[in-house]
Amino acid sequence: MHPKTVLILGANSDVAKAAIVQYADRGYRIIAASRSTAELESFVQTGVPKGSNVTVLYFDATDFAGHGAFYRSLPEKPQIVLYAAGFQVPQEQALVDFEGSFRMMQVHYAGAVSILNIIATDPENPGLERIVGLSSLSGVRGRKSNFIYGSTKSAFTQYLAGLRQHLFPRKVIVNVIVAGYIRSKMTAGLDLPASLLMEPAFIAKAVVNAGNGFTIVPGWKWKLIHLFLKHAPEKLVAKLP
Repeated sequence: MHPKTVLILGANSDVAKAAIVQYADRGYRIIAASRSTAELESFVQTGVPKGSNVTVLYFDATDFAGHGAFYRSLPEKPQIVLYAAGFQVPQEQALVDFEGSFRMMQVHYAGAVSILNIIATDPENPGLERIVGLSSLSGVRGRKSNFIYGSTKSAFTQYLAGLRQHLFPRKVIVNVIVAGYIRSKMTAGLDLPASLLMEPAFIAKAVVNAGNGFTIVPGWKWKLIHLFLKHAPEKLVAKLP
């Protein structure tokens, strides 16, 4: 069977790197795109099985004007797309530093809309099968500890929900991975409960094995937290950190 091509945007994140390995293990061709191409090249050389078909390209989620040229330059059109670009500043900083807040908006939402619209509307790629977005439990409900970051993830999730409906007639599946705390570069140094931290490979497995459903919440503990956040009364949510 002819191998499929996976395009991973924001491929230098810990989850994306784990996804590269898992897709490579299954024989996929991989286009890994990131601003940090040198670091990504090093990872491919040392962390990916020998003989894997991985191409590293430069991609900047905030370079909206360049997204069209980036997509047109791809060596081949993807059947699967993973948007995993991420950026975060602490809530205290985001409240007083609009540049940090704005960059989160650009990376998580505006950049995703820009490049995914281009991919989803390409009439020359009838083989597109799936788009997966890496979102967050932080986007399920506004909370005082992280509502600026969370709002950018919420917008991303809602965009994906609408994109799923738009692409339904073409039988293109859109999934959103609603993840809790991940042991990663972005959470390093944060005081998080060890019992709730998930490994990047665990999240990547949910990406690679994504089925037909829209919302995928990895981990049974986080499934319970997700339900609570969606349905708990405002007065209870307001008491959360």
